[in-house]
Amino acid sequence: MALKREIQGVVVQKTGDKSITVLVERRVMHPKYRKYVKRFKKFIVHDEKNEVKAGDIVKAIECRPLSKRKTFRLSQIVRVGVE
Repeated sequence: MALKREIQGVVVQKTGDKSITVLVERRVMHPKYRKYVKRFKKFIVHDEKNEVKAGDIVKAIECRPLSKRKTFRLSQIVRVGVE
């Protein structure tokens, strides 16, 4: 069985019914300047109960494709943010 990826990030917006957009930030070292820089990527996450608001920090786990761009589902709400 393959390991499922887990991402953690900030909810940017509620995309539609049962969907949210999560912004994930990672830090990578620049190959030339040897300095850490931030890299961002947005993921569409399935929120079955529509319980998340913009500004919350959430964890999501990889699952089967639910739509064209949605391959993660909500696993837990880490911290409720300020909207």
